[in-house]
Amino acid sequence: MAKFIQILKDINELIVFKHSVFALPFIFVAMIVASKSANGSVWFGFELLILGLFCAVSARNFAMGANRYLDRDIDKDNPRCASRPSVDGRIGSKNLLIFIWLNALIFVVVAYFINSLAFWLSFPILAILGAYSYFKRFSSLAHVVLGICLGLSPIAGAIAVLADIPLWVILLSCGVVFWVAGFDILYSLQDMDYDKKKGLFSIPSIYGAQASMFICALFHFLTILFWLLFAISAKLGIIGFIGVAVSGIILYLEHRIVRRDFSKIDRAFFTLNGYLGIIFFIFVLVSLW
Repeated sequence: MAKFIQILKDINELIVFKHSVFALPFIFVAMIVASKSANGSVWFGFELLILGLFCAVSARNFAMGANRYLDRDIDKDNPRCASRPSVDGRIGSKNLLIFIWLNALIFVVVAYFINSLAFWLSFPILAILGAYSYFKRFSSLAHVVLGICLGLSPIAGAIAVLADIPLWVILLSCGVVFWVAGFDILYSLQDMDYDKKKGLFSIPSIYGAQASMFICALFHFLTILFWLLFAISAKLGIIGFIGVAVSGIILYLEHRIVRRDFSKIDRAFFTLNGYLGIIFFIFVLVSLW
């Protein structure tokens, strides 16, 4: 039993499950807006709730597993990453591959039971999720690719409910893309010197800290702009607009913390961004009620 518990702890450390808080609120934002537009109610049913959770968790497990597997050669020399289970031998390469493909299978099978559009799009979605790790080896657009990976989440939520991709969810997803790309740039400031040494194409390693902060601020401005357009398109009303404004304030605080002290990047990265997604969801939910 103790060994099994330790395996679960190692897997949790591998995939950093608590970071699911970034994508899940926006999946559910899309699902409640879609349900409200289609059925007049924000509740989309227990079946879609369970299937949606399985899809979200398995897709993220696949993406994180693939990233850890492909980045072993990069992580082993990075002091911040050298103790990861994929690097220090706690989870071997064979077991990691089993974990990756098992979650891919779960994602595809669950998507099949949602609807045909979800099933057919599950394959290109997996390809995009798996491609992220390669981009940092040749392009500074890796941050945007990571944003696209999480930006697919609300689109998947809308497809689950509507079997369609309406305009409002594209606007919501674009906001998520720039939100994630922006805070990933901030997070990459921690590895700026290491990335330079390894020849990796992160924006901080190529353009430096100050330029990276400017690009991040630009991305987060676009985030708020797209979420404002989403609130208008989805007809969320004044409460939805307040939710967007509060999100903007949180992003401002994130930038303020990082500019003052790079050692607090983890706090800005996880704490504030984690709160942002949940708060945004609550405002959208209240506005629809």
